[in-house]
Amino acid sequence: MTMTKSQLARLIDHTLLSPEATPAEVKALCDEARRYKFASVCINPIYVQLAVEEMADTDVAVCTVAGFPLGATPTAIKSQEAKQAIDDGAGEVDMVIHIGSLKAGDHGYVHADIAKLAETCHQREAILKVIIEAALLEDEEKVTACQLAQAAGADFVKTSTGMAKPPAGRVSGATVEDVRLMRQTVGAEMGVKAAGGIRSYTDALAMIGAGATRIGASSGVQIVEEAPE
Repeated sequence: MTMTKSQLARLIDHTLLSPEATPAEVKALCDEARRYKFASVCINPIYVQLAVEEMADTDVAVCTVAGFPLGATPTAIKSQEAKQAIDDGAGEVDMVIHIGSLKAGDHGYVHADIAKLAETCHQREAILKVIIEAALLEDEEKVTACQLAQAAGADFVKTSTGMAKPPAGRVSGATVEDVRLMRQTVGAEMGVKAAGGIRSYTDALAMIGAGATRIGASSGVQIVEEAPE
């Protein structure tokens, strides 16, 4: 499988979520997104208004996060984060599930958490992506998390924040195996976003081949520059 630069760029959320990111760096990210026509810029909530201003003359979406990066925020706070971000102009929100509740078997809480964010986003015509933090889960838990996200009305499931500290022998970001499992679980109707550690054209193609329909990466420019015209 091959993809051209323009085809690949439209699948990439060009990402800058580091806590030390400055306004100047966000503007530079937006300049790159404008030049390469990425699917979105993904930035922390404090920079949503800035990104909206920078991307106003483009069709590049503004994406942000809620409950990031731990997912251990009460649902009402996550919902308020999402509402504020959308009111500020964001069109996409990536939320983190409460991993502890999932691992404890409290599936009702996880479902309700996601469903509230889906309601908040969809009432405002925004997209919701659900980060399951796959590196911290067993395969059965990954399947359950995806099923809960789908049942709760999310638009995408997403592999990871890229910031988790997994057990020895696991990577903190996306893997082909996880993307394939997630796609098999949710079927063709739902989006799957691979994020974390994707740094090359080869990496991106592997994720897309496994079923990813969106790529989250801070190396979007490098990835696209490696693609054929």
